Amino acid sequence: MVRRLLAFGVALSLGAAPALAQGTKFPPITDKTTLTECSACHLAFPPQLLPARSWQALLGNLGSHFGQSATLAAQDQATVLAYLKAHAGDAPGTPGGATYLKGLQASTTPLRITETPYWKRWHGEVSKARFAQVKSPANCEACHKGAAKGQFAEAEEEE
Repeated sequence: MVRRLLAFGVALSLGAAPALAQGTKFPPITDKTTLTECSACHLAFPPQLLPARSWQALLGNLGSHFGQSATLAAQDQATVLAYLKAHAGDAPGTPGGATYLKGLQASTTPLRITETPYWKRWHGEVSKARFAQVKSPANCEACHKGAAKGQFAEAEEEE
Protein backbone atom coordinates (compact mmCIF):
# COMPACT_ATOMS: atom_id res chain seq x y z
CA MET A 1 0.00 0.00 0.00
CA VAL A 2 2.80 2.41 0.90
CA ARG A 3 4.53 1.68 -2.41
CA ARG A 4 1.32 2.35 -4.31
CA LEU A 5 0.79 5.68 -2.53
CA LEU A 6 4.39 6.64 -3.19
CA ALA A 7 3.99 5.73 -6.86
CA PHE A 8 0.82 7.80 -7.04
CA GLY A 9 2.64 10.79 -5.53
CA VAL A 10 5.49 10.43 -8.00
CA ALA A 11 3.00 10.04 -10.85
CA LEU A 12 1.23 13.23 -9.85
CA SER A 13 4.50 15.12 -9.78
CA LEU A 14 5.43 13.75 -13.22
CA GLY A 15 2.00 14.37 -14.71
CA ALA A 16 1.33 10.67 -15.25
CA ALA A 17 -1.43 10.14 -12.71
CA PRO A 18 -3.94 8.43 -15.03
CA ALA A 19 -1.74 5.43 -15.78
CA LEU A 20 -0.48 4.78 -12.28
CA ALA A 21 -3.52 5.90 -10.33
CA GLN A 22 -5.52 3.13 -11.97
CA GLY A 23 -3.05 0.43 -10.91
CA THR A 24 -1.45 0.64 -14.34
CA LYS A 25 -4.28 -0.22 -16.67
CA PHE A 26 -3.48 -0.28 -20.34
CA PRO A 27 -6.06 0.14 -23.09
CA PRO A 28 -7.05 -3.10 -24.79
CA ILE A 29 -5.35 -4.09 -28.02
CA THR A 30 -7.97 -3.27 -30.61
CA ASP A 31 -6.36 -4.71 -33.72
CA LYS A 32 -7.67 -8.26 -34.20
CA THR A 33 -4.60 -9.47 -36.10
CA THR A 34 -2.21 -8.17 -33.44
CA LEU A 35 -4.23 -9.66 -30.61
CA THR A 36 -4.69 -13.02 -32.33
CA GLU A 37 -1.12 -13.47 -33.54
CA CYS A 38 0.66 -12.25 -30.40
CA SER A 39 -1.58 -14.01 -27.91
CA ALA A 40 -1.30 -17.32 -29.77
CA CYS A 41 1.96 -17.98 -27.89
CA HIS A 42 2.13 -15.47 -25.03
CA LEU A 43 0.39 -12.50 -23.50
CA ALA A 44 -0.20 -9.79 -26.06
CA PHE A 45 1.94 -7.24 -24.24
CA PRO A 46 0.87 -3.59 -24.08
CA PRO A 47 2.67 -1.86 -26.95
CA GLN A 48 3.20 1.25 -24.79
CA LEU A 49 5.90 -0.56 -22.81
CA LEU A 50 8.44 -0.44 -25.65
CA PRO A 51 9.54 2.22 -28.12
CA ALA A 52 8.72 1.81 -31.81
CA ARG A 53 12.34 0.87 -32.58
CA SER A 54 11.99 -2.16 -30.30
CA TRP A 55 8.82 -3.34 -32.01
CA GLN A 56 10.56 -2.84 -35.39
CA ALA A 57 13.48 -5.01 -34.25
CA LEU A 58 11.24 -7.71 -32.76
CA LEU A 59 8.97 -7.97 -35.79
CA GLY A 60 11.96 -7.81 -38.10
CA ASN A 61 13.32 -11.12 -36.78
CA LEU A 62 10.31 -13.37 -36.20
CA GLY A 63 12.19 -16.36 -37.57
CA SER A 64 14.14 -16.38 -34.33
CA HIS A 65 11.73 -14.92 -31.78
CA PHE A 66 13.31 -15.82 -28.43
CA GLY A 67 14.41 -19.19 -29.73
CA GLN A 68 11.18 -19.95 -31.60
CA SER A 69 9.93 -19.36 -35.11
CA ALA A 70 7.03 -16.91 -35.01
CA THR A 71 6.91 -16.11 -38.68
CA LEU A 72 3.75 -14.54 -40.04
CA ALA A 73 2.33 -13.96 -43.47
CA ALA A 74 3.81 -10.73 -44.83
CA GLN A 75 0.48 -8.86 -44.66
CA ASP A 76 -0.13 -9.97 -41.06
CA GLN A 77 3.39 -9.01 -40.06
CA ALA A 78 2.95 -5.56 -41.60
CA THR A 79 -0.41 -5.11 -39.83
CA VAL A 80 0.99 -6.13 -36.44
CA LEU A 81 4.07 -3.94 -36.84
CA ALA A 82 2.01 -0.91 -37.87
CA TYR A 83 -0.27 -1.34 -34.84
CA LEU A 84 2.57 -1.82 -32.35
CA LYS A 85 4.49 1.17 -33.68
CA ALA A 86 1.38 3.38 -33.67
CA HIS A 87 0.79 2.54 -29.98
CA ALA A 88 4.43 2.35 -28.84
CA GLY A 89 5.57 4.33 -25.83
CA ASP A 90 7.21 6.95 -28.04
CA ALA A 91 4.35 7.23 -30.55
CA PRO A 92 2.70 10.66 -30.64
CA GLY A 93 -0.28 10.79 -28.35
CA THR A 94 0.39 7.54 -26.49
CA PRO A 95 -1.07 8.05 -23.00
CA GLY A 96 1.63 7.54 -20.37
CA GLY A 97 4.29 6.83 -22.98
CA ALA A 98 6.83 9.17 -21.40
CA THR A 99 6.33 7.42 -18.06
CA TYR A 100 6.86 3.95 -19.51
CA LEU A 101 10.01 4.95 -21.37
CA LYS A 102 11.48 7.20 -18.67
CA GLY A 103 15.12 6.34 -18.15
CA LEU A 104 15.42 4.43 -21.43
CA GLN A 105 18.28 5.79 -23.48
CA ALA A 106 17.46 6.73 -27.09
CA SER A 107 20.44 4.64 -28.16
CA THR A 108 18.99 1.52 -26.50
CA THR A 109 16.63 -0.87 -28.24
CA PRO A 110 15.32 -3.31 -25.64
CA LEU A 111 13.96 -6.55 -27.03
CA ARG A 112 12.31 -7.50 -23.75
CA ILE A 113 9.94 -5.42 -21.65
CA THR A 114 11.75 -6.85 -18.63
CA GLU A 115 14.87 -4.94 -19.76
CA THR A 116 13.22 -1.52 -19.45
CA PRO A 117 13.77 0.86 -16.54
CA TYR A 118 9.98 1.06 -16.03
CA TRP A 119 9.62 -2.69 -15.57
CA LYS A 120 12.66 -2.82 -13.31
CA ARG A 121 11.29 -0.02 -11.10
CA TRP A 122 8.08 -1.93 -10.56
CA HIS A 123 9.64 -5.37 -10.12
CA GLY A 124 12.91 -4.57 -8.38
CA GLU A 125 11.77 -6.07 -5.07
CA VAL A 126 10.64 -9.38 -6.59
CA SER A 127 13.05 -12.17 -5.74
CA LYS A 128 14.74 -14.42 -8.29
CA ALA A 129 13.13 -17.34 -6.48
CA ARG A 130 9.67 -15.92 -7.17
CA PHE A 131 10.46 -15.52 -10.85
CA ALA A 132 11.76 -19.10 -10.89
CA GLN A 133 8.40 -20.24 -9.47
CA VAL A 134 6.52 -18.61 -12.33
CA LYS A 135 9.09 -19.78 -14.91
CA SER A 136 9.94 -16.33 -16.30
CA PRO A 137 9.72 -12.63 -15.48
CA ALA A 138 7.76 -12.32 -18.75
CA ASN A 139 4.99 -14.55 -17.41
CA CYS A 140 2.92 -11.55 -16.31
CA GLU A 141 -0.29 -13.50 -15.86
CA ALA A 142 1.24 -15.66 -13.12
CA CYS A 143 1.18 -12.70 -10.74
CA HIS A 144 -1.08 -10.18 -12.46
CA LYS A 145 -4.37 -12.00 -12.97
CA GLY A 146 -5.83 -9.18 -15.07
CA ALA A 147 -2.83 -8.87 -17.40
CA ALA A 148 -4.68 -10.15 -20.46
CA LYS A 149 -7.14 -7.28 -19.95
CA GLY A 150 -4.32 -4.75 -19.51
CA GLN A 151 -4.65 -4.61 -15.71
CA PHE A 152 -1.35 -4.76 -13.86
CA ALA A 153 -2.16 -4.09 -10.22
CA GLU A 154 0.30 -5.33 -7.62
CA ALA A 155 -0.12 -9.08 -7.25
CA GLU A 156 -1.16 -9.05 -3.60
CA GLU A 157 -3.91 -6.55 -4.43
CA GLU A 158 -5.40 -8.89 -7.02
CA GLU A 159 -5.73 -11.95 -4.80
